[in-house]
Amino acid sequence: MEGYTFERMWMDLRDGYQIYFTYIGNRYLLFKTADNCYTQKLLTEHKRNPQPKMLMLTLKRVKEMFPNMEDIEYKMEQ
Repeated sequence: MEGYTFERMWMDLRDGYQIYFTYIGNRYLLFKTADNCYTQKLLTEHKRNPQPKMLMLTLKRVKEMFPNMEDIEYKMEQ
C-alpha cells in the first residue's frame, strides 16, 4: 500500500480495524485489545521456524515492526 503510514495504521487499529500483514515470511493478524495493548495472531505455520501463535504487543513494538510489514490488508471487526 503505497503511502500507507504508521499513523494511518494506528488510527485504523484505534477505529476497530483488524490488520493482516506479512512479517519475515509469516502472515499475522493484528488488532487492538486495550489502551497501548495489541494482539498479534499467527496465521501461518512453518515447522522449521516455529513462532508463538499469539502475542501481546505495545504500540512501541508495533511501530518498530511497521517498516518491515508487507502485504498489509485491513478489515472492520464484526
